[in-house]
Amino acid sequence: MNWNVNENHTLYAIFLTIPADETIKIGALGTFHFEKGDYVYIGSAKKNIISRVERHAKLDKTKRWHLDYFRPYCKVTAIQSFPEGDGECALAASFAQKGTIPIKKFGASDCRCDGHLVLLT
Repeated sequence: MNWNVNENHTLYAIFLTIPADETIKIGALGTFHFEKGDYVYIGSAKKNIISRVERHAKLDKTKRWHLDYFRPYCKVTAIQSFPEGDGECALAASFAQKGTIPIKKFGASDCRCDGHLVLLT
Protein backbone atom coordinates (compact mmCIF):
# COMPACT_ATOMS: atom_id res chain seq x y z
CA MET A 1 0.00 0.00 0.00
CA ASN A 2 1.23 3.46 -0.87
CA TRP A 3 1.04 5.89 2.07
CA ASN A 4 1.80 9.55 1.53
CA VAL A 5 0.63 11.13 4.79
CA ASN A 6 2.01 14.36 6.22
CA GLU A 7 1.32 14.77 9.95
CA ASN A 8 0.80 18.53 9.43
CA HIS A 9 -2.08 17.98 6.99
CA THR A 10 -5.72 17.78 8.05
CA LEU A 11 -7.38 16.16 5.02
CA TYR A 12 -6.92 12.68 3.62
CA ALA A 13 -8.05 10.50 0.74
CA ILE A 14 -8.18 6.74 1.17
CA PHE A 15 -8.15 4.84 -2.13
CA LEU A 16 -9.95 1.50 -2.04
CA THR A 17 -10.73 -1.29 -4.46
CA ILE A 18 -13.79 -3.49 -4.09
CA PRO A 19 -13.21 -6.70 -6.11
CA ALA A 20 -16.87 -7.67 -6.68
CA ASP A 21 -20.31 -6.11 -6.52
CA GLU A 22 -21.53 -6.10 -2.91
CA THR A 23 -24.66 -5.21 -0.99
CA ILE A 24 -23.59 -3.65 2.30
CA LYS A 25 -25.45 -2.27 5.31
CA ILE A 26 -23.87 1.08 6.16
CA GLY A 27 -25.00 1.62 9.75
CA ALA A 28 -28.09 3.81 10.09
CA LEU A 29 -27.61 5.16 6.56
CA GLY A 30 -29.14 1.96 5.11
CA THR A 31 -28.29 -0.96 2.84
CA PHE A 32 -26.78 -0.20 -0.57
CA HIS A 33 -25.43 -1.93 -3.66
CA PHE A 34 -21.81 -1.05 -4.42
CA GLU A 35 -20.33 -1.76 -7.84
CA LYS A 36 -16.99 -3.47 -8.18
CA GLY A 37 -14.31 -0.86 -8.80
CA ASP A 38 -12.05 1.81 -7.40
CA TYR A 39 -13.28 4.25 -4.77
CA VAL A 40 -11.85 7.14 -2.82
CA TYR A 41 -13.05 8.23 0.62
CA ILE A 42 -12.32 11.78 1.75
CA GLY A 43 -12.00 12.63 5.43
CA SER A 44 -10.48 15.09 7.85
CA ALA A 45 -8.62 14.96 11.12
CA LYS A 46 -7.91 18.22 12.92
CA LYS A 47 -5.22 16.40 14.91
CA ASN A 48 -3.55 12.99 14.80
CA ILE A 49 -4.16 12.36 11.09
CA ILE A 50 -1.79 9.38 11.14
CA SER A 51 -3.80 7.67 13.88
CA ARG A 52 -7.03 8.34 11.98
CA VAL A 53 -5.86 6.83 8.70
CA GLU A 54 -4.27 3.88 10.51
CA ARG A 55 -7.64 3.22 12.13
CA HIS A 56 -9.43 3.41 8.78
CA ALA A 57 -6.93 0.97 7.27
CA LYS A 58 -7.54 -1.64 10.00
CA LEU A 59 -10.24 -4.28 9.62
CA ASP A 60 -10.78 -5.25 13.25
CA LYS A 61 -12.40 -2.29 15.01
CA THR A 62 -15.63 -1.00 16.47
CA LYS A 63 -17.84 0.43 13.74
CA ARG A 64 -18.12 4.19 14.21
CA TRP A 65 -18.04 5.83 10.77
CA HIS A 66 -19.72 4.91 7.48
CA LEU A 67 -16.33 3.82 6.14
CA ASP A 68 -16.04 1.22 8.93
CA TYR A 69 -18.97 -0.70 7.41
CA PHE A 70 -17.57 -0.50 3.86
CA ARG A 71 -13.94 -1.25 4.72
CA PRO A 72 -14.19 -5.06 5.23
CA TYR A 73 -15.30 -5.49 1.60
CA CYS A 74 -12.38 -3.69 -0.01
CA LYS A 75 -8.62 -3.33 -0.08
CA VAL A 76 -6.88 -0.07 0.76
CA THR A 77 -4.54 0.68 -2.16
CA ALA A 78 -3.22 4.12 -1.18
CA ILE A 79 -3.61 6.94 1.31
CA GLN A 80 -2.81 10.56 0.47
CA SER A 81 -2.99 13.57 2.80
CA PHE A 82 -3.68 17.18 1.86
CA PRO A 83 -3.40 20.56 3.59
CA GLU A 84 -6.66 22.10 4.90
CA GLY A 85 -7.30 24.20 1.78
CA ASP A 86 -11.05 24.70 1.26
CA GLY A 87 -11.95 21.70 3.43
CA GLU A 88 -13.01 18.10 2.99
CA CYS A 89 -16.24 18.90 1.14
CA ALA A 90 -14.34 20.83 -1.53
CA LEU A 91 -11.78 18.02 -1.79
CA ALA A 92 -14.58 15.45 -2.13
CA ALA A 93 -16.21 17.60 -4.84
CA SER A 94 -12.92 17.72 -6.76
CA PHE A 95 -12.69 13.92 -6.69
CA ALA A 96 -16.36 13.66 -7.67
CA GLN A 97 -15.44 15.34 -10.96
CA LYS A 98 -13.44 12.15 -11.72
CA GLY A 99 -16.33 9.80 -10.92
CA THR A 100 -19.68 9.60 -9.18
CA ILE A 101 -20.94 9.74 -5.63
CA PRO A 102 -22.64 6.35 -5.32
CA ILE A 103 -24.34 6.89 -1.94
CA LYS A 104 -25.67 10.29 -0.91
CA LYS A 105 -24.42 11.45 2.51
CA PHE A 106 -21.84 8.62 2.86
CA GLY A 107 -19.25 10.10 5.21
CA ALA A 108 -21.07 13.41 5.08
CA SER A 109 -23.77 13.20 7.74
CA ASP A 110 -22.39 16.32 9.45
CA CYS A 111 -22.24 18.58 6.38
CA ARG A 112 -24.32 19.70 3.42
CA CYS A 113 -22.38 18.14 0.55
CA ASP A 114 -23.49 15.08 -1.46
CA GLY A 115 -21.01 12.64 0.02
CA HIS A 116 -17.39 11.83 0.71
CA LEU A 117 -17.16 8.47 -1.07
CA VAL A 118 -16.52 8.58 -4.82
CA LEU A 119 -16.62 5.72 -7.31
CA LEU A 120 -13.80 6.61 -9.68
CA THR A 121 -14.38 6.13 -13.41
